[in-house]
Amino acid sequence: MNRSLTTATAATASAAVLGLSGCGGSSSTNSSGSNAAGSSSATASSSKTITVLAAASLTESFTKLAEDFEKNHPGVEIKMSFAGSQDIARQLKGGAPADVVAMADTTTPKTMPIDITQGKTWTDFATNELEIATPKGNPGHVSDLASLAKVNTVLCAKTVPCGRAAGKALTKANVHAHVVSYEQNVKSTLAKVSSGDADAAVVYRTDVKAAGDKVTGVDIASGSNVKTTLPIATWSDNEYAKQFVQLITGAEGRKVLSDAGFGSPS
Repeated sequence: MNRSLTTATAATASAAVLGLSGCGGSSSTNSSGSNAAGSSSATASSSKTITVLAAASLTESFTKLAEDFEKNHPGVEIKMSFAGSQDIARQLKGGAPADVVAMADTTTPKTMPIDITQGKTWTDFATNELEIATPKGNPGHVSDLASLAKVNTVLCAKTVPCGRAAGKALTKANVHAHVVSYEQNVKSTLAKVSSGDADAAVVYRTDVKAAGDKVTGVDIASGSNVKTTLPIATWSDNEYAKQFVQLITGAEGRKVLSDAGFGSPS
């Protein structure tokens, strides 16, 4: 069976959102090059097309779950767009259609206008924690948050969930990190480390795990670490969208998320 899952990377999605003008802006493109999230609301809510806007940290786990869903629902096409949660909120404010929305924290939905979120119900479906990522082998000998005051450090932007969490963790540890760059989402933050452009980055534990041997992780002490809760919402009346959310919040979804390093919501 040919896989119909269509994705847009976090970098592509973040770049695309900067080009939003008026309503109908988008960050997801399909295999033929047409604008997926920029199609009409009717298309986004069509019976066998699901448009999903999800936080960058969910890239690997949601891609796996979407592939599984498509295999079990012949003819259904899931169009994925991964970006920083603040970029997703900006897309929705700009009129971009969606059937499912998943954020990296519970703060971002609260910043959205009431006319955008009215009638939407958010369900907490996973938790995440922070970890320090270093280039493979940890050449800067980073051992804890205090080390970040002495090495070139990259953080997510302060408006991004991972940036807010990193700021809280550094405050808890009373550390003033030597920050050389602020990035728009967790994947681009991690990329600065895996490429060797930075000595350390504060990212999510799940992203360190997904990077495999490209980076070396350093644990953050529990007293300084920050746990974030991830919420999801069905954004349209698409029946397949509702089923996809049920998959994510159900036993299979919890297993895939757990395998990726996410915790269960309390």
